[in-house]
Amino acid sequence: MKTLLPFLLACTSLSAAMLQHAGEPVTMTLSEVSENTFEVRLQRAAATDFKLPADASLPDLPRKILWQGASLDSPSKIDFGIYQIHISPTPLTLEIRRGEKSIQTLRWQADGKTLSFRTDTPTFGLGGGGPGFDRRGNVFSMKDGWGAYKRETHGSRVAIPYLISPGGWSLFFNHLPGQLGEFDLTNSASEYRPDASQDALPVNLFVSLADDPRLLVGERGKIEGNAPLPPRWALGYMQSHRTLASAEQVREVAQTFRDHQLPCDALIYLGTGYCPAGWNRGHGSLDFNNDIFPEPRKMLDDLHRLHFKVVLHANQAPAGLHGTTIAPDGGDSIGSYWESHLPAFSTGADAWWPDDGDELSTNARVARHRAYQLGPQRERPDERPWSLHRTGYLGVQKFGGWMWSGDPFSLWETLQAQVAVGLNHSISLSPFWGSDTGGFIPTAELTSELYVRWFQFSCFTPSFRSHGRAWQLRLPWGWNTGTLGPIEDDGHFPGLPVVEDTFNPGIEPICKKYLHLRYQLLSYNYTLAHEASVTGVPMMRPLWMVDATAPTRGDEFLWGQDLLVAPVVEKGATSRTLWLPAGGWYDFWTGTRVEGGREITRPADLATLPIYVRAGAILPLDPVRQFTAEESEKPLTLRVFPGNDGHTTLYQDDGSSFAYRDGASRTLHVKWNDQARTLRVEATGNFTPTWPSAIRVECDPQGFTQEVVWDGKPFEIHIPAKQ
Repeated sequence: MKTLLPFLLACTSLSAAMLQHAGEPVTMTLSEVSENTFEVRLQRAAATDFKLPADASLPDLPRKILWQGASLDSPSKIDFGIYQIHISPTPLTLEIRRGEKSIQTLRWQADGKTLSFRTDTPTFGLGGGGPGFDRRGNVFSMKDGWGAYKRETHGSRVAIPYLISPGGWSLFFNHLPGQLGEFDLTNSASEYRPDASQDALPVNLFVSLADDPRLLVGERGKIEGNAPLPPRWALGYMQSHRTLASAEQVREVAQTFRDHQLPCDALIYLGTGYCPAGWNRGHGSLDFNNDIFPEPRKMLDDLHRLHFKVVLHANQAPAGLHGTTIAPDGGDSIGSYWESHLPAFSTGADAWWPDDGDELSTNARVARHRAYQLGPQRERPDERPWSLHRTGYLGVQKFGGWMWSGDPFSLWETLQAQVAVGLNHSISLSPFWGSDTGGFIPTAELTSELYVRWFQFSCFTPSFRSHGRAWQLRLPWGWNTGTLGPIEDDGHFPGLPVVEDTFNPGIEPICKKYLHLRYQLLSYNYTLAHEASVTGVPMMRPLWMVDATAPTRGDEFLWGQDLLVAPVVEKGATSRTLWLPAGGWYDFWTGTRVEGGREITRPADLATLPIYVRAGAILPLDPVRQFTAEESEKPLTLRVFPGNDGHTTLYQDDGSSFAYRDGASRTLHVKWNDQARTLRVEATGNFTPTWPSAIRVECDPQGFTQEVVWDGKPFEIHIPAKQ
């Protein structure tokens, strides 16, 4: 064969150029997987099937072959919807065009491994952590982990080979040679540089194309699978604990939330090992610490009676359960892994926080997410599970995909960085993200001001959770106790908060204000979570999804389609300069209308997070609850912001079971006709909730209000113009 191959190559070259990759003849297959996405496969010409290594997954998708071959007579053009794919053999190149406009060019360089692609438009994604909002101008190693890049400010780096651009393209690198190589985005002709020690083949990537950013972002979900709908309680506030003094303290914290009317849905308990006294007996243990939980079932029952979910932290690393024994497809290893959780789960634990995982292979990371999604369903088949993870990889979102940004320091620079970190995570890894409110490791910069500003930001992230060392300063009332509480100083703290700052009675009311706001937005937020599970569009959205003129603004974001959030991230700030996209906007707090398409500066005292509502929006506002499942006789408020026609939907189901999969859900369709000044409400679906039995309609800024007793039938209200 060695003597015959050169002869065959020579003969073929007389009429056609053979496709080559890394000096080897290859077969290339281009397949349509959706109207907006095509797949590229490169494999050895002699291979009979396409098989990826064990650390990569091949999505099970419908595929329609567009082109397949091992040689080209001349450059070729393939139609793909409104786009054209131009193939050139030497060097192997794919150029995607739309008429005369070139959208993207993929070219394998002379070494046969390095893949170049264009980043002449702003480029985002690449997972969580790492430098920049617009990722251009940086080099990104795919070797990630706890301290891979500026852990102090950016947290954990969770590297994902996925890029997306408002230029109308995204690249999903499902598998490339040397998966632990690097992306060099320092030039407009960017490159993926492989780890030369790994096999050059096969190659598998997906190219998505769309002018509509929502369609473009949603294509990733079509490839990977979208996130399951979370339980509604996961959208409430979660309070994390570290070093626990006693069972009495556990009960005291829980009771204080209820006594102070501070809404909260879940209490999280760290394991012993990362702190001196947690819920369990140490790393690798899933047994209750009898000093803190002397009667575990009774303790958990008591917390459940106060309407709290209980989330338990677990750390099984480095060997044993978390190791690479987790099979790529789950298999029995997931069952045996999950079985170790059964005693605590049967005692009454509601959810899990598996820590670490940086040492796991990519497929094991996905499998661990899968374990915490499917394992609980074996014991509670009609209860939606929830878990929070430090790390993951492509595909985790179909098993929940809730992640946090790791263990950054309590710094103003960290708060500034977290906005962009959350946005890139949301559009490239999973739609559900959050951070340790206040920062994980205390510093002298951890003041009541920093905590409040971070608390306000976290109110508008999918996971709203306070956590960190000096954990009692993460309690809404912790800044008025006169003590730092246990700080767990391991000798590496860059400073400590000032004790005098812990006599500040003004902090709890501000926290309460944003807890109330979070629960008032429950219907809105639950609808966003449902939208993410259906379309892949995240709850937290960059401005470029609606405004092509402001693509690189990474210090503010959209919360759904109608709210713009501009966190205050500078120490001592009394105002906030922000960009408003074109059109009319209303200040959420004052009702003042402002025209967008420009930068504005708004005063922002410590109690104020600038929030703007799009003209034409119909914003649903729930009554304040103390926990998401609390029943209420008060009406649902629909607040109209006139100036454009508007339409919103509100998704409803029981919030906890899987009955929605069988159609037990309802959608409220609310339409505003701005010219006729009429609001129409109607419902579709096969679910009849007990709430709301009344709807209150308000109109900003003229102060119109009207309450309607609602029997589920369509109704229409006319709102007169302000005289």
